[in-house]
Amino acid sequence: MRADWVAASVRARSMAARRVGAGTCREIAAAPGLQTALDRLADTGYSAEVGSVSTLPEAHMATRRTVLWQLRVLAGWLPAGGARLVRAAAAAFEADNILALDLQLRREQPAPDGGTGGGDTGGGDTAGDAAADGNTANRNTVIRNTGGGHAPGDLRFFDLGGLATAWPRIRTATTVQGLRSTLASSPWGDPGTEAELSDVLTVVWLRRLTAEAAAVRPWAASAGALICARLTLVHRSAPADRLLTLLRPLVGTGWPGAENPEALRAVLPPGTAKALDGVQLSTDLWRAEAALAARVEADGFSLLRAGLPGPDVILGAMAVLAVDAWRVRAALAAAAVGAGNSEVLDAVA
Repeated sequence: MRADWVAASVRARSMAARRVGAGTCREIAAAPGLQTALDRLADTGYSAEVGSVSTLPEAHMATRRTVLWQLRVLAGWLPAGGARLVRAAAAAFEADNILALDLQLRREQPAPDGGTGGGDTGGGDTAGDAAADGNTANRNTVIRNTGGGHAPGDLRFFDLGGLATAWPRIRTATTVQGLRSTLASSPWGDPGTEAELSDVLTVVWLRRLTAEAAAVRPWAASAGALICARLTLVHRSAPADRLLTLLRPLVGTGWPGAENPEALRAVLPPGTAKALDGVQLSTDLWRAEAALAARVEADGFSLLRAGLPGPDVILGAMAVLAVDAWRVRAALAAAAVGAGNSEVLDAVA
């Protein structure tokens, strides 16, 4: 193994060791208010970003920016060609930028009635926040937490630096139609229907990450199963062809039309169906998301303990750091409402 992989692996393990951890997250969740909770992050890796925030959406964004910065640091330690894995992971942030730009353009673009387009494409929340709120989105649950998203009215973009895939070109779009055209000619491909833009970007990201690291495949398949569950059990909607095609390698094609969790589990691949274990009602899906986060973290720790320095160690560090940020967001959400504890954190204990 080359010396540059050794240095990168040492750095990755060091960064993972500085995570906040489950115990401290429970203490944060019990804090009497958001500001007190934020103060308890002053001596952690999140301090540079959370020091100037005052609202929960800002705090969630700050944790996301911290994870992105950690990815950029890791990329700087990797040997030539080794940054592909980190760039694939960071594509989740580029997807959020695309959703934010789409929302911005829809707000600015005149509607046929002479008003302004204000429709939200559903990309405002990402999986970390969704899990913290008990809702069901999936992208960040897998590896970034895999979420802070863009709060309504907060259209700041993540600074991807050298980890950008197509963002420098995409961000020049000035109309919704121009954005869709640019996406179609980029590695993101056909953006699908307006309502499915968020899910299309999610699955493209999952497949790209899987192509760079085989260990991601079980996580990606489970995340795909949760997308299927949300579409069939919550939204009661059938997928358009683009999304169905993208999901096929992860979950097959027999899932559209499933009327309940048991029926959905029956048509998913056996290993993938396990992601829905314990789900009896659509309102249980957040527990499945929390279980996936716990699985990603456990697998991440296993990868970190891999015998030889290399890509698996880097993937393990990214997974552990992403889930740590997810835990922090859940803890901050609990503190912000004075809950005293977090049901989300209890679910991954």
